[in-house]
Amino acid sequence: MIIKTFVFNPLQENTYLVIDDTTKQCMIVDAGCLFDEEKQALASYIQTNGLELVYVVNTHLHLDHCFGNGFLAETFGVKPMAHADDENLLRFMRAHAAAFGVPFDEEAQPLGGYLAEGDVLTVGNEKFEVLHIPGHSKGGIVLYNAAQGVLFSGDSLFKMSIGRTDLPGGDYATLVTALTKKVMTLPDATVVYPGHGPTTTIEQEKMYNAYL
Repeated sequence: MIIKTFVFNPLQENTYLVIDDTTKQCMIVDAGCLFDEEKQALASYIQTNGLELVYVVNTHLHLDHCFGNGFLAETFGVKPMAHADDENLLRFMRAHAAAFGVPFDEEAQPLGGYLAEGDVLTVGNEKFEVLHIPGHSKGGIVLYNAAQGVLFSGDSLFKMSIGRTDLPGGDYATLVTALTKKVMTLPDATVVYPGHGPTTTIEQEKMYNAYL
């Protein structure tokens, strides 16, 4: 499995292109590409390497994680998937962008499907289990690949930190409880790919994350 990381938009969001190198199927986790050059960098990588995009997944629907959903739906015919509890956030995407001073003035791309606890996404030979981790947002999810020991944590878990819980739909106790029960119980060697900032491991977070 190959994981290609792009850092996009003014909020420095991590967009992940997850590739099964045997079949060349791929999945995008959190399409944060906002500017034309960012969109083209992502599309060009997919096209140049002869990849087949099978899923666009949003770990949650805060605007910085889904700026590129419409572009990807138009370019590759793949609509985004996310947890149903976050869908309402799409209604306010333009207003939130204006509040942050971000130049996004288009209708949010509707979801093409929903993801829920226990769902499994298959990308070539790789399987990713969906875990529902509310607290940063109501519909926050993470994707876990047990065979490869990899977790895409969105904005739920960061290196030595957790996601903010002061936004609408956020709740500190809910987030900490979900992380403690579902994420911190994963194998220590699991590599965590967060929505912002550097990678970490479950072991490092057990040792150094003051919130957990």
